[in-house]
Amino acid sequence: MRPRVGQMLASTVDPTAVIVVRCPDEELEITCGGAAMVEGTGPGSAATATADPELMGGSLLGKRYAAEDLGVELLCTKPGPGTLAVNGVALPVKSAKPLPASD
Repeated sequence: MRPRVGQMLASTVDPTAVIVVRCPDEELEITCGGAAMVEGTGPGSAATATADPELMGGSLLGKRYAAEDLGVELLCTKPGPGTLAVNGVALPVKSAKPLPASD
């Protein structure tokens, strides 16, 4: 799949949904729970794929998941038990930027 900024993706194994915040202009395999995500709001509770038990670490509502080396950033709009990954690499939660000290 060639994702684009603003695209909504939904998991096929759980209720997880994300919005693409940043992505390169190339083919990427974006997965949740080991199964490819699909465009749109998705099936939600009517899962159509089988999850990989090794990839069920969960995703959190409102958190950004990013891989700086790939230039990918996803915003979770619906949480679920599946782990978000790109090209087989699990995406970590993006940490907040530290604020400057106010002396």
